[in-house]
Amino acid sequence: MPDYRLVAVDLDDTLLTSGLEVSPRAGRAISRAQALGVVVTLATGRMYLSAVPFARRLGIDAPIITYQGALVKHPVTGAELLHRALANDTARAVIERLRAYGYHLNVYLDDQLYMEVLTELGKRYADLSRVEAHPVGDLLVYLGDRNPTKVLAIGGEDEIERLEQEMIALFPAERVHITRSKPKFLEFSHPLATKGRALQYLAAYYGIPREAVMAIGDGYNDLDMVAWAGLGIMMDNARDEVKRYADHVTASNDADGVAEAIERFVLGR
Repeated sequence: MPDYRLVAVDLDDTLLTSGLEVSPRAGRAISRAQALGVVVTLATGRMYLSAVPFARRLGIDAPIITYQGALVKHPVTGAELLHRALANDTARAVIERLRAYGYHLNVYLDDQLYMEVLTELGKRYADLSRVEAHPVGDLLVYLGDRNPTKVLAIGGEDEIERLEQEMIALFPAERVHITRSKPKFLEFSHPLATKGRALQYLAAYYGIPREAVMAIGDGYNDLDMVAWAGLGIMMDNARDEVKRYADHVTASNDADGVAEAIERFVLGR
């Protein structure tokens, strides 16, 4: 079995249970891996502000991947290693198009969450993320000439799937990265802001070869990370079309799938 020295773990529907908590078994597995000198990091679409409490609770002393890979930042020192923001002109064009369709929009700037008004969808999102939502009126006016880290649209599952295809046709990949982080969330970020590229950056930072990297996820936004890692693992609760890209499928997020994977492939149990 390869010696895995870097483990990247997604948060929602992967490490976190349906109750948005880390199970005691998963916490123990991560602690034991770190005690062996394995670098454990989080790789999430969440804001740094939303992800960092979990990192600190787990005792993670390595930069974490947030905003789908747009921001890599250390949870202890606060050092920002990488920040790939979305170009202002692209962000404005995306916002204009989505707003014309009537979608609820989130804009992320300086690690804060902004929206035009606090809709029920916006409130639920803020509660899920455990961050404060800032209603600011016209997002284009508020954004001005600044470059946001990410733009997110919320809608029904079917309409988000259709919207994804339409926006991909309108905005080329070299201009913006478009992905679904959840079936009802469509995200727009810097074209190089992906979990896979951020994980590759982090592996190079630590001098760890690809074959010694393990990545665990569950969603469409985890595909390039799982594909790049030496061992790519998907959760059993992932959709079938996502699971087929994995080297291994572990148990679900509510059945300690992350702990099972770390125990088997890192701790050797």
